[in-house]
Amino acid sequence: MTPEELSAAISACLKAAVEAGDLSIDLPSEVRVERPKNREHGDWATNIALQLGKKAGMNPRQFAQLLSDRLAGIDGVKSVDIAGPGFLNITLDAGAAGELARTIVEAGPAYGTSAALAGQKINLEFVSANPTGPIHIGGTRWAAVGDALARVLQSQGASVVREYYFNDHGAQIERFARSLYASAAGRTAPEDGYGGQYIEDIAQRVLAAEPDVLGLGEADAVERFRAVGVDLMFTDIKKSLRDFGVEFDVYFHEHSLFENDFVGGLLEQLKGSGNLFYEDGAWWLRSTDFGDDRDRVVIKSDGAPAYIAGDIGYFVNKRRRGFDLNIIMLGADHHGYVARLKAAAAALGDDPDTVEVLIGQMVNLVQNGAPVRMSKRAGTVVTLEDLVDAVGVDAARYTLARFSADSNIDIDLDLLTRRTNENPVFYVQYAHARTHAVARNAVSAGVDTTAFDAASLNHPTEGELLAALGQFPGIVAQSAVFREPHRVARHLEVIAGTYHRWYDACRVAPLRDAPVEDVHRSRLWLNNATQQVLANGLDLLGVSAPERM
Repeated sequence: MTPEELSAAISACLKAAVEAGDLSIDLPSEVRVERPKNREHGDWATNIALQLGKKAGMNPRQFAQLLSDRLAGIDGVKSVDIAGPGFLNITLDAGAAGELARTIVEAGPAYGTSAALAGQKINLEFVSANPTGPIHIGGTRWAAVGDALARVLQSQGASVVREYYFNDHGAQIERFARSLYASAAGRTAPEDGYGGQYIEDIAQRVLAAEPDVLGLGEADAVERFRAVGVDLMFTDIKKSLRDFGVEFDVYFHEHSLFENDFVGGLLEQLKGSGNLFYEDGAWWLRSTDFGDDRDRVVIKSDGAPAYIAGDIGYFVNKRRRGFDLNIIMLGADHHGYVARLKAAAAALGDDPDTVEVLIGQMVNLVQNGAPVRMSKRAGTVVTLEDLVDAVGVDAARYTLARFSADSNIDIDLDLLTRRTNENPVFYVQYAHARTHAVARNAVSAGVDTTAFDAASLNHPTEGELLAALGQFPGIVAQSAVFREPHRVARHLEVIAGTYHRWYDACRVAPLRDAPVEDVHRSRLWLNNATQQVLANGLDLLGVSAPERM
């Protein structure tokens, strides 16, 4: 019995009690069951009596007793105990608990998926680093977290478009072009420009593509360095992401928003709605009317659109493409964007809840006990390639995805190169590889899966392992709801630890010449179920599941 099946059984008991007239209450859409912290309290617990008792005009313990009597008659439930003010602790019989192993193996890659988000079209924008330099470690974090989140959302039935917003419009691109031109011409970089080896490399590649470019007038030469240099830089960025296992469905060019006066037309629409006002020579969005902490300049006093004008245009473009939800992943210095984007949506007459902004925090790299410094403009940037070269794609992706995005993290490069249990990605991948080794040894010993006795999986470590495997679908669902793929990584570590303890306590292959029994065959089912869940979880994180290590 899975936690979902138990939840459905409790819901059915509640419904039966209402239909019998024992309760008069509006039933919840779902009953949550959780693993008790103390294993002696049972396999699963629910606080539904505490939630509904008062609403039903009953003492929670009285409510729990009524529900307990009905639950005790459910096939597969061994016992139901009432604890404290009304908690229900439920113990399954060994057969019902063990049946989960077969359920998982038969479900295969589908175990952990659901249709909860079916029909929802989501635009997930992440990384979106300016094409003025290679992707630094902050952007690398978003690449890992964003792609994992996309996979998690898709596992719950959502249609997800991964989108990269290509900033090819504005002052930063101009500074980048002038920096390339200066490098190629042997001059020092502009005071507000970019420096570093990558600038020299791109400049030389522009010269190789257009040998006569320096013979043009400076304005024309800078324009060619802009056009060719940005294209070269963005080609490099795409390759870096592809090598990191991240493929985008759409690369959206910011410049396109300003073609055919698209943004200008939207701003005129806002003027007509009264949500823009003119003051001090500029046009302002009345964003405070929609929850922002201050009004925002949309058209500057020189007539040029402010940055938020492009944001407004981009939001409208996404909505016109049919997206129900637009998730935008931004860096730690973008907190102000949350309110202003929602305010812009509301000012346009749209639902602000169709915009969701996730803010990521800083990543600090440590090596040999000292921080690894980075500065994009100074040219000492720590890039995506640097991290991958140091620890590999799997370790980089797993580590960046296993922390909540809203927390600062320190990454120990020395730790991630160790093949020990201290290294989280090794710990999980090794557990998966061990399941394959166990399966190979079992087959060599004549153990197969022609029989399955769920009740034979009655060792305490088997109960623990089954419980951890049973929680996996709920963890994935929570990861989707809270936009937190790190929950999957952390639970994989729980499963790996539980599996290693089971491995130490229970044999799948019999000792020496001992006969093969159904308990061995049943344990092979459990081993293979663990293998499947670990593989499914690692796939959600975009990390490989090796069969040998």
